[in-house]
Amino acid sequence: MNKELQYNLQQTFALPGTVNEMQDAENFLASKMNALIKDNFNHLVQILYRIDVNEAHLKQVLKNNPNEDAGKIIARLIIERQQEKAISRSKFKEAGDGIDEAEKW
Repeated sequence: MNKELQYNLQQTFALPGTVNEMQDAENFLASKMNALIKDNFNHLVQILYRIDVNEAHLKQVLKNNPNEDAGKIIARLIIERQQEKAISRSKFKEAGDGIDEAEKW
């Protein structure tokens, strides 16, 4: 797991610093997601909105996998979205390197 993803998961979900394997992170998040589904669904919805997990995609994946643990599905989608954002930030940063200093804000 890359450092940026690990940092983001630590900040958002209190992922322990000792968790550095993707599978362990997914299991940790799945447990948290299942607890939120059971105890505080509104908070889960807020988190998914803030992270920008695609609601239609989430509903479709849940519908297509009715026998799979919903917490695991949500955890995977959160990790995927965080990875997508890290890649996007990296590309944007690289693209910004070619901008003249006078034109930067």
